[in-house]
Amino acid sequence: MRVGVRIPPCAPVTEVVAAAAEAERLGFDEVWLPDSQLLWRDVFTVAATAAAATSRVTLGIAVSTVVTRHPSVVASAARTVGEVALDRFVLGLGVGNSSVVPVGLRASTGSELRSGLATIRALLAGEEVDFGGVRSRMRDPVPVPLHVAASGPRNLRLAGEIADGVILLSGVSPRTLAAATSTVREGAAGRGTPPRTTVSAYCKVTDDVERDARELKPVCAGIAQNGGVSFLALAGVHVDVPPIPLPGAYPDVVHAEDWAAAVAACGPYISDEAAVAFAREFCLFGSGEEIAHRLEAVRAAGADAVFLQHVGSYDLPYPLLNDVAGKVLPLL
Repeated sequence: MRVGVRIPPCAPVTEVVAAAAEAERLGFDEVWLPDSQLLWRDVFTVAATAAAATSRVTLGIAVSTVVTRHPSVVASAARTVGEVALDRFVLGLGVGNSSVVPVGLRASTGSELRSGLATIRALLAGEEVDFGGVRSRMRDPVPVPLHVAASGPRNLRLAGEIADGVILLSGVSPRTLAAATSTVREGAAGRGTPPRTTVSAYCKVTDDVERDARELKPVCAGIAQNGGVSFLALAGVHVDVPPIPLPGAYPDVVHAEDWAAAVAACGPYISDEAAVAFAREFCLFGSGEEIAHRLEAVRAAGADAVFLQHVGSYDLPYPLLNDVAGKVLPLL
């Protein structure tokens, strides 16, 4: 199983690229870059620069959207990065979240995502596409694997049906992971080869889960706000739904600029006990040995890859890189 890490483009490009190169040096297999035009630097520019500065690590976008960029623009950006990275680039697509809400747009529907992915795939294959009666193609296409990020059953089935890979947003809870992978297989029925499965999970090497789990409260709150209360309850994590927007959490709880304030604002809705249960069930919080054991279980559940996230959006994950490289990777 390949192990990756999420690096937000939250600093000057040279610093983000240096973090990606350090991840490669430390033995990570993949680097995933999120896309949100107001929160971070342009993700395709960063990915192309990182591709030129690395030689082994796979670079992935996790994830872009066909709402803020026309599908033809996404295809062109992916083609450009693909030229630099060769076979080391993966384009992840999703319905949009922090990229659409702050600019007054709505997340794409399943049908819009399906249509956008089909257009991008066709353009990257050099095929003609009908744009409202105008037929066009892209010069110098480059093949790029297309992955879909999903958590709900409809998008999980969609990913299974049409994507080269699926990025599961369900964490590492055995019950929810099993349900998600089963739904992807339903969508992939008849395809022959199911899409590659990548599992995302918040991770922290710690000897005090009870203390550090509190920092996950905004993540729990964000899941609850997006209709995931029953999803959390399935794994024994019981929370109340905070209002949207939650005062003290700009631009939203999951990407709050002041994380300590967001943790405090989530207190009335997410108890310490719920945060600990979430950390133990859905996340990779614990000692290096505990995290390695959980990753082996994720591998046994059929995952092809995992990418690890640190809590927060505006700092580079050097503590996570160093702790995982020193205390987890040698055990896998």
